Amino acid sequence: MADLTTTYLGLKLKNPLVASASPLSKKVEGVQRLEEAGISAVVMYSLFEEQIVHESQALDHYLTRGSESFAEALTYFPDLERYNVGPESYLELIYRIKKAVRIPVIGSLNGISTGGWINYAKRIEEAGADALELNIYYVPTDPKLTGQELEQTYVQLVRDVRSQISIPLAVKLSPYFSALPNMAAQLAEAGANGLVLFNRFYQPDLDIESLEVVPNLVLSTSDELRLPLRWVAILYGRIKADLALSSGVHSATDVVKALMAGANVAMTTSELLAKGIGRATEILTDLNNWLDEFEYTSVQQMIGSMSHKAVGEPAAFERANYMKALQSFDNRIHW
Repeated sequence: MADLTTTYLGLKLKNPLVASASPLSKKVEGVQRLEEAGISAVVMYSLFEEQIVHESQALDHYLTRGSESFAEALTYFPDLERYNVGPESYLELIYRIKKAVRIPVIGSLNGISTGGWINYAKRIEEAGADALELNIYYVPTDPKLTGQELEQTYVQLVRDVRSQISIPLAVKLSPYFSALPNMAAQLAEAGANGLVLFNRFYQPDLDIESLEVVPNLVLSTSDELRLPLRWVAILYGRIKADLALSSGVHSATDVVKALMAGANVAMTTSELLAKGIGRATEILTDLNNWLDEFEYTSVQQMIGSMSHKAVGEPAAFERANYMKALQSFDNRIHW
């Protein structure tokens, strides 16, 4: 059998399949089942900044403006006791999970401000987490907030958290940056050891009868793999940070594509939520079979083998593929 081991954030993993943040990590038993199914590491569900602020009642400024709107937003936040456990219970859960499993456990903080809440990064480390993932989930709505200002807020956030901890640090990004490679390089320089591509912004729906905005959670599909696949391939070998591909990982084929593009690991959640934790075992079995069939002795052989690093000018390569894609439609038209 092929060697499935890989490294991510300096952690040696038994295979490249990692469970990303989800409700599956809300209980010790859930993480134990993930480990038994073959998952090599688990990202804890996120501890939200709003939960920490709510508990401490210390509202700091949100970015450099809009502190009033942030305070108002807290009145709309769901019942925190029902949504997730509080910050102290979160730390206790990490401690208990680390005692119960052997696979690496990655804590997750979801926020954007640079207030005192980042002290929880250190506390997550002290609870035993092997690494920390910053899940930056923010949709800018202020017309006066520039892209440069927002990007510098992200970079400063990484610097602040990096100063608090010694364990590896990953940043989970959205694809909505005008110059993503530059942003990735800035984050790596600020102290990020890894980047997770990408965060899925859940799009709200409208109830036209009740006139309410309705939260709408839709699980991913393999079709969503293409966006992170492109950017992993572009970033591989060009920034000093590990890469994790998230969104659209549902099969062994998806894992192979992620690795060939340049990812150190492939993260999955939707597939496990839809089909059960045991699905991880099936994916890993299929991955082993694929490697044997195509005579790979290890996953290391394929990492980055289809990245853009070998291409002299990735931008020109992308334009050439764009033209080929458009041309393919010409062949489908019957005049």
